[in-house]
Amino acid sequence: MSRALHTTALAADIAAGLARVETLFDTQLAGEFPAVNELCRHVERYRGKMLRPTMVIVSGLAFTPEGSALRHEHDIVAATVEMIHMATLVHDDVLDDATVRRRGETVNFLRGNETAVMLGDYLISNAFHLCSRAGDPALNLRLGEVTNTLCEGELVQLSRRHDLALDENTYFEIVRRKTAVLVGASCELGARLAGAGSGDVAAMRGFGERLGVAFQIQDDLLDLLGDEATVGKSIGRDLEKGKLTLPMILHIARTHGAERRAALDAIEAKDGASLRALLARSGSIDGARARALAIVEEAKAILPEARRAGSRELLLELADRVVARES
Repeated sequence: MSRALHTTALAADIAAGLARVETLFDTQLAGEFPAVNELCRHVERYRGKMLRPTMVIVSGLAFTPEGSALRHEHDIVAATVEMIHMATLVHDDVLDDATVRRRGETVNFLRGNETAVMLGDYLISNAFHLCSRAGDPALNLRLGEVTNTLCEGELVQLSRRHDLALDENTYFEIVRRKTAVLVGASCELGARLAGAGSGDVAAMRGFGERLGVAFQIQDDLLDLLGDEATVGKSIGRDLEKGKLTLPMILHIARTHGAERRAALDAIEAKDGASLRALLARSGSIDGARARALAIVEEAKAILPEARRAGSRELLLELADRVVARES
């Protein structure tokens, strides 16, 4: 365990913060209809790494003086970003025809796409209802902007399915919008609510967005290379749905002739085994991993100094975990 995690007080504050977030989350979704409550309890199982609420809390603690507690607004924002994220997971499973999430059955598989779409909408609605309790319209405005951007990213990705001409710049813009902006906002708002200066708030946003991009590259690699038992969700969905990811884009850009044609044929035929072999041989899988690692290093390089002992080290450790994970 790292020195950061050996900081008992910091670890205790993080654990207590996440416990408060879970309570807020559950309380917000508790309603009068058993059918709705049952669905909400099911998606509670989607909680995994809790990356986004963790980033809110740790970013807040980083700029909170020793001995001072986080504000209640930190808990509200942390629960809100997790609720927004879980709504996107429910909707993603519909888009991808996924059957497994967190080693359990998806809502769309159990109850159909109509129920899953409405549940995702219900989570989004509750997220902004919860956020309004903070009494700070700027928080709703910022997270509304972020949610709009998430949807834009997904819509652009949908418009570019089966597009074998997708380039790196467009891929990274899609990833920034559909994944990275919410991680960036989590770090940004955690720091801002703790009273960090504008420069540090901007740096935290940049740190989080870079982590979000690296996280998505790793997610794409796991979808291509992982197995369902380890990853814990349906895999191979990118290829099945015609979504070009970074290793495919790198391969198409760096190969020519028969080698390039073979990869295009494998993509069009949805032949995962052949495609993986081709991408490995051309170094495109290693190239995508290297890109994710480089982006993490960029994130670490701009991470500002912190007020709370051990918090910066923990953020550096969390950054490394983004690309080291297998699920």
